[in-house]
Amino acid sequence: MERIDNTKSNFTEEHKYLLAKKRVEKIKGFYIHLAVYIVVNIFISAIIIYGLTNDSDGEYGFTGAITHFGTYSTWLFWGIGLFFHWLGVFGTNLFFGKDWEKKKIEKYMQDH
Repeated sequence: MERIDNTKSNFTEEHKYLLAKKRVEKIKGFYIHLAVYIVVNIFISAIIIYGLTNDSDGEYGFTGAITHFGTYSTWLFWGIGLFFHWLGVFGTNLFFGKDWEKKKIEKYMQDH
């Protein structure tokens, strides 16, 4: 009987480890996505600002280039995708997550 319990315990621990590892990989993937988002968008914005300020028409000065929608459009639309990636990794329950639920259940079980 002890061997069965020990095997079950080992399986449970291994299962928990694999789930935790998968969760950490998802979080790591999100942070890599965030870093790429920041670096690439800074580069794209710099190119757009440079292009607008050095245009042969001279239509945009630096202030005009900074406030141009094209400068921030990539940030906005890619940011929407990044937001959904964040939701997929961290979930939609910002205030009432699994940890909160687990703690409340344990509290009520101890109280009664």
